Amino acid sequence: MKPRHLHHTEDCRAVSDILQRIGDKWTVLVVSRLGDGPMRFNELRHIIGGISQKMLTTTLRGLERDGFVTRTMFPTIPPRVDYELTELGHELLVPVNALGEWARLNTARVNAARAKFDAACPERAKGKKAA
Repeated sequence: MKPRHLHHTEDCRAVSDILQRIGDKWTVLVVSRLGDGPMRFNELRHIIGGISQKMLTTTLRGLERDGFVTRTMFPTIPPRVDYELTELGHELLVPVNALGEWARLNTARVNAARAKFDAACPERAKGKKAA
């Protein structure tokens, strides 16, 4: 009997681990913004909008840990810290931008599908289980 799938468990875990990092909405926004060049923390926070200081800190630390972002501290008063995409981060920018563009181009289609679903199945659209 042939296996139903050819994926190795280790491969699935590796892909899942990486996708958890890069699939997060804040990660996508931070990577997109840093694609324009280095930015300071408060610049990022202001341009992204809606992200808390804690969430931006957590996101940047995770991106730095995974090798997508570098953090450079300048010995000024007050201290200045810049965040910048690494080579790996710039490579990630390609699919992130493509996904963002796809989302912009297909927003109306997704909204239409949602409206159609909600109209046909109002009890499921509200998160309730169908009887």
